[in-house]
Amino acid sequence: MPKILILRFSSIGDIVLTTPVIRCIKEQVPGAEVHYCTKKAFQSILINNPYVDKVHVLGDKLGDLVQELKAENFDYVVDLHNNLRTRIIKTRLGKPSRSFDKLNYEKWLMVNFKINRLPDVHIVQRYLDAAAALGVKDDGKGLDYFIPAQDEVSTHTLPVGFQNGYVAFAIGAQHYTKRLPTERIIELCERLQQPIILLGGKEDAATGEEIAAHFSITNNQQATIIYNACGKYNLNGSASLVRQATQVVSHDTGLMHIAAAFQKDIISVWGNTIPEFGMYPFRTKYKVLEVHGLSCRPCSKIGYKKCPKRHFKCMRDISFENLEIK
Repeated sequence: MPKILILRFSSIGDIVLTTPVIRCIKEQVPGAEVHYCTKKAFQSILINNPYVDKVHVLGDKLGDLVQELKAENFDYVVDLHNNLRTRIIKTRLGKPSRSFDKLNYEKWLMVNFKINRLPDVHIVQRYLDAAAALGVKDDGKGLDYFIPAQDEVSTHTLPVGFQNGYVAFAIGAQHYTKRLPTERIIELCERLQQPIILLGGKEDAATGEEIAAHFSITNNQQATIIYNACGKYNLNGSASLVRQATQVVSHDTGLMHIAAAFQKDIISVWGNTIPEFGMYPFRTKYKVLEVHGLSCRPCSKIGYKKCPKRHFKCMRDISFENLEIK
């Protein structure tokens, strides 16, 4: 029975995007035992996945993890992170392996010289290519996300105005330049004209309160009402709210990919990064909001704490016209 190790340490969205590889290996490699190695902060994404037999967690000492993995005696390693630590692990394990192509040179050309040599291929396909030697092929089923029963959120526990349908708006993002300014989030919410649940971590709670306060003061004939759920639920709880939403608005962030796993209709907002990097919503209906033609965009393949040019036009100049509202 072949024992296969998948390596991906972070982050939420990236790990969700690897789920087709997990599923395809488990279903297409006869008798495969699939192990996954990630950081402790992200193991909740994987422990409920029925295609994962065991999760290994990276702690403070890489050497301890290597010893744990050596004891498993894997037959093959699929490296979906491809960084220094995963290269050390592969070397120490001494097993056949394959890494996915990060396209670092192509991204560097795009960021620094705006020369587009990026292939028109979603990152999921590049992840699957890393497992091709195992005979794995794309099964066409999209992404997976599994929510344990104890983390499901009943709509009956929500405020009355949100129990019969709502839009989920993931207002957070890891980097400032991937988030709309608060006043622009308010503007977009006004255009939606529906009950909206704001989703994010505890770090987004204050922004959520500012947005909710705006609509509480203006009232707006109750067309738009806001429930600030930022920091009130764990990741699985937020995923449950995404799953039950009529539509999802999200920046380029993990909840966008979780929404894609549930095949939600997504309004996808892009600032300093671009969909051409290959991480747009996978196999679901979506609309991209972005500013075309900016000479400074993309300014990074990840993001910054502030706009390097100080004008932040990539977010401030996004048009919200002609949105398809569910």
